[in-house]
Amino acid sequence: MVKDDYKPFEEKMKKTISVLKEELAGLRAGRANPAILDKVTIDYYGTPTPINQLGNISVPEARVILIQPWDAKILKEIEKAIQKSDIGINPNNDGKVIRLVFPPLTEERRKELTKVAKKHGEDAKVAIRSIRRDAIEHFKALKKKSEISEDDLKVAEKDMQNITDKYISEIDKIVEIKEKEILEV
Repeated sequence: MVKDDYKPFEEKMKKTISVLKEELAGLRAGRANPAILDKVTIDYYGTPTPINQLGNISVPEARVILIQPWDAKILKEIEKAIQKSDIGINPNNDGKVIRLVFPPLTEERRKELTKVAKKHGEDAKVAIRSIRRDAIEHFKALKKKSEISEDDLKVAEKDMQNITDKYISEIDKIVEIKEKEILEV
């Protein structure tokens, strides 16, 4: 039995972790984080284009994101796209740049956001366990075809459980870090 047999399943688990990180990056945690704009796109010459490809995005202060498009004509479209998105911040357009000022989070909102972060973490754990289940079914099918022995199957199940535990604990750490960031006043 070769460890390479685990690779496709471990790759899927890594992908699950990266999706979790992307989802958590989009959660607003009191501080200005340009990642919140990653999913906001505007129609630029007929093509949906992410805002971060249309200009400079900077964080001049802890609670302010500054968007400076290379083409000043698209300021209105960027402003509309941000208003339509679900980030919950009103853009300030001064004709040259757009400022997003993040209000300080209330205690209640912080608690809501930690629940959202935990839910994303739980969803990721479910996905990891599903990948483990698929892997074990794959190895049982190999055993049924007599391509691996009963001992190989037991080793594969144990190894997949260890890999799963590793990724589950990584998810716990990622969510814990995000919760601390959200609760930080």
